[in-house]
Amino acid sequence: MAGFDPMDIVRKTFLVGVGFAATGAEKTQEVISDLVKKGELTVEQGKALNEELTRKASATMSDSEDTLLRARLRTMSAEDRAAYARKVAEAAAAVDAEEAKEAKGEAESVDAEDEPVEPDSAE
Repeated sequence: MAGFDPMDIVRKTFLVGVGFAATGAEKTQEVISDLVKKGELTVEQGKALNEELTRKASATMSDSEDTLLRARLRTMSAEDRAAYARKVAEAAAAVDAEEAKEAKGEAESVDAEDEPVEPDSAE
């Protein structure tokens, strides 16, 4: 078959799972809210239940992401995996540098607000 890409199928399957998870989370929140309104759950119980379900959904999504990544890596040669790992490391370093720069800029702007403005001595 020309144009058959097994990774495309894996990616689409993963995205369908993400869609189901998002829809399920929204519906779960609605059900919990309804139960709280009806007095069948306290607000605290509803929050605790929602947090637990959110945590479990996040763990499931993380497992799915790991499975997808492993499937993609299995389709690559050792050289391609090494190149991909370098690319990811470079992207992570760039994001870290951007975040550090933003944090430094925020710290400098806070410091500048705290410092009194002195008039020029040349006047």
